[in-house]
Amino acid sequence: MKALDAAPALHDGPVSGAVPPVAKRQRRPTVCYPLAGDALGGSHVSLRGLLDGLDPAQVEVIVVPEVPDGRLAAFFSGIAQCPDPARPTRPFVPGRSIGIAKVLGTLAGLPRRVRFLKERGVDIVHTNDGRSHASWALAARLAGARLVWHHRGDPGARGLRYVAPMLADRIVAVSAFALPRGRHGAARTARVIHSPFDVSITADRDAMHARILEETASPPDTVVCGYFGSFVDRKRPLAFVEAVEALGRLVDGPVLGVMFGESRETALDRQLDDRIAAVKAPARVTRMGYRSPGYAWLAGCDLLLVPAVDEPLGRTLVEAMLVGTLVVATDSGGNPEALRQGCGVLCAPDDPSAMALAAAGLLADPAWARRMRQDAMVAARGRFSQAHHVDAIRTIYEELT
Repeated sequence: MKALDAAPALHDGPVSGAVPPVAKRQRRPTVCYPLAGDALGGSHVSLRGLLDGLDPAQVEVIVVPEVPDGRLAAFFSGIAQCPDPARPTRPFVPGRSIGIAKVLGTLAGLPRRVRFLKERGVDIVHTNDGRSHASWALAARLAGARLVWHHRGDPGARGLRYVAPMLADRIVAVSAFALPRGRHGAARTARVIHSPFDVSITADRDAMHARILEETASPPDTVVCGYFGSFVDRKRPLAFVEAVEALGRLVDGPVLGVMFGESRETALDRQLDDRIAAVKAPARVTRMGYRSPGYAWLAGCDLLLVPAVDEPLGRTLVEAMLVGTLVVATDSGGNPEALRQGCGVLCAPDDPSAMALAAAGLLADPAWARRMRQDAMVAARGRFSQAHHVDAIRTIYEELT
């Protein structure tokens, strides 16, 4: 067998080189956060919120990006990083299921990852998405590290059902919907810890609304409906377009659908372009691309329409609640959990007409809409704070070490 390379050194930001590993581990627990691929998503935003809130005197953090000079490495700049010691030649593709063949393909890098964890003195490996689970879970177990399996997807995922209960020491889910359904191994102690948010965010709603209208050349009485997220089937971007068109037939005046996000599926992307081109007045839909910060653009929308199905807990729902944007979402996945106690309106999944009717009802009742904005803002600040999330995760680390 080929001799293993020495473990790469820590750097505060994107990395490309290596120096001798740390000789002796500090007393504080060392936690490793692998980052598979290089596509930035909600899980990375949540993870950044956790890492920014952890006390460096209590936890030593190592971020391990698969692409050392890529987008994720830049996003986690300022945090100690090491390149992946076994970067795959054929990485997992975001959004595609991870089959047995793909998992077996990670075994070639297993010895190097095990050695990396041992030489770094890693106490806990905290994985945050399916690709990281597949690549690092077994390595953590063989290296003698504890494994925190952070699940942000479908509760029916095979990894969560069959692998996590055997390999993980703790399973964390972002919502009750995402909890594992089994009751063996680590699934018995799985718990819900909501994702962290900066609950102090504010935005000038009038200014952002005006900016959207100006950029899209829309009249001042336009109702603006927002879609925020990647264009993948689970988020139902086509249903959003249909709901906007249906809303245009129910209200007086023009309706504009603005879609913020990035393409992930080529075939769906073509369908989306064709469907947008077919929208009939007084409704109109336009793509806005990826914009940051997303919450500021959310504040410029009158409504956030969330047609997603089986979404564990969308970040945009909570951000909309924080900035005062009304939410209409499908009664599916973690949406009811986020919008409980009247913080939004729920409608039947895969029914754009029902979503349009719910949105029209909100627009027709300003007093109801005003109460909903106030209740949602208070609820979001109390339930989804960064401090609450960090405390809950730190408690798990303390239990494990």
